[in-house]
Amino acid sequence: MSESENITKTKSRRKEKDMRRVRSLPPMAVIIPFIMVNRIGAMNLMKDRIPVTKLEKFLRECRDDGMPNISMMHLLIAAYVRLVSQHPAINRFIRGQRVWTRKSVEIALTIKKEMTIESPDTVVKVTFQPDATLRDVYDELDRAITEYRNSPGGDFDDTARVLSHIPSLILKFAIWFLKLLDYFGGLGKFLTGVSPFHCSMFITSMGSLGIQPIYHHLYDFGTCPLFIAFGAKKREYKVNPDGSVYKEQYIDIAFACDERICDGFYYASSLKMLKNILKSPAALMEPPEKVVEDVA
Repeated sequence: MSESENITKTKSRRKEKDMRRVRSLPPMAVIIPFIMVNRIGAMNLMKDRIPVTKLEKFLRECRDDGMPNISMMHLLIAAYVRLVSQHPAINRFIRGQRVWTRKSVEIALTIKKEMTIESPDTVVKVTFQPDATLRDVYDELDRAITEYRNSPGGDFDDTARVLSHIPSLILKFAIWFLKLLDYFGGLGKFLTGVSPFHCSMFITSMGSLGIQPIYHHLYDFGTCPLFIAFGAKKREYKVNPDGSVYKEQYIDIAFACDERICDGFYYASSLKMLKNILKSPAALMEPPEKVVEDVA
């Protein structure tokens, strides 16, 4: 076998290892993407509330333990990565009207260099393995954000800048052609690597803006099946069984989900698991005992 054939087979194995089509689906799950042909048309919205009083205490402990910049964003991302390790169907996506699954977890988020109206924003995308710990998430995310804020720009900004200089009619054709390539999985690794639309989950913090979360739409371009937005902390007074009153802090969190990747029961079970993970955040400091593989 020639050297070029060896290289081709190695690349093919790597691609198959990180991304593969799910073939053992029930007939309804196979047909649904052909009925609901775009992601926005298949979008379901959910909202829930997460108590954060204990989480805030845990974050303070983490800051004292060598993670000075840790925030609720790091914790939610780490909890989502842990969720994927146990409920891998959440990490599926639709491409070419077929269901695919990933092994790595790609998270996209929008950041600003400074919290001012004039400051430009960009998208940071980080990749984790399903067995990543909270420390892994903190280190990688902190590195990516610090790198951007110290030296704004990057592959995504550079690519968008090049496209923005193309005349509008040609740009419209170019975007159509990119969408066509994306449908058949023909976009190069460079473009999917810098594209914020190709990810496992997009997350945004409305709390950093001092407002409550919005239901953010999904994108028909790319592979992102889930958009999460969480808001500013709120306080609520509750009554114990003995009649005493206590104060509870919580955040509202909104989800936009592509319903084609898994059924409603799976989504509901995943949301329950996510909340249970956040009830014991210290467990995120260790890798999961087992990483569950998606079906064949």
